[in-house]
Amino acid sequence: MSLVSAKEMLQKAKAGKYAVGQFNINNLEWTKAVLLTAQECSSPVILGVSEGAGKYMCGYNTVVGMVKGMMETLGITVPVALHLDHGSYEGAMKCIEAGFSSVMFDGSHYPIDENIEKTKEIIRIAGEKGISVEAEVGSIGGEEDGVVGGGEVADPDECKQIADLGVDMLAAGIGNIHGVYPENWQGLNFDVLAQIQEKTGTMPLVLHGGTGIPEEMVKKAITLGVSKVNVNTECQLSFAAATRQYIEEGKDKQGKGFDPRKLLAPGTEAIKATVKEKMELFGSVGKA
Repeated sequence: MSLVSAKEMLQKAKAGKYAVGQFNINNLEWTKAVLLTAQECSSPVILGVSEGAGKYMCGYNTVVGMVKGMMETLGITVPVALHLDHGSYEGAMKCIEAGFSSVMFDGSHYPIDENIEKTKEIIRIAGEKGISVEAEVGSIGGEEDGVVGGGEVADPDECKQIADLGVDMLAAGIGNIHGVYPENWQGLNFDVLAQIQEKTGTMPLVLHGGTGIPEEMVKKAITLGVSKVNVNTECQLSFAAATRQYIEEGKDKQGKGFDPRKLLAPGTEAIKATVKEKMELFGSVGKA
């Protein structure tokens, strides 16, 4: 099965009151773990690639080639979208050219008028190629690959302005942040989310910073229109913990335990377990 736009899978999720997970990929192991878990769970999935991760993996053409080759070899039949996460205008253009099936243009740091103009141009170019577009209003807190946001709460009227341009999904800041949540975090602002949902109607909404948000909050957000939840840090933590345990137990010194295929295997399995857990929480299992 070839890559697909995220548009249809998210429209189905919105109508069905569940969410599709975007799981950021960082290398071959990450990609393989997410694709295999999606297939096993019969769940649609979105592979997220930040600009930093794209650079790390030797560019967007390399990422597209790896994902497409892996899907063919593994016999992946569930819907898979390859999505640029928090992309700049230039980054979005490069991913459209490279063959991504979905892009996010993060214009949240621009004045609203400039955000609108740049978003319109991305929508026009991506639309001609059947590529879905995500836009953002109200910066997401924390840091992800150098993209820093303070966790602002989006203006519902500005959300409507951006949604009316014709984007396929909208990321709206509601107090969520990237990375590990601090102890004094105030939680998600459901009042604002409800207002955004009211003004944007059938537009699938996106919850960034899915790691560390209590399960009940995630479930409530989905009932209020969130159709896509982004997860990155949690998979990184799972991978790191499993790899640490393998080395601390001295398994890398047993036989050929230093072979990277063995060394990275526990971390890869940990990612799969995390992804499955999230797909069950989001309600996307069996929805492919």
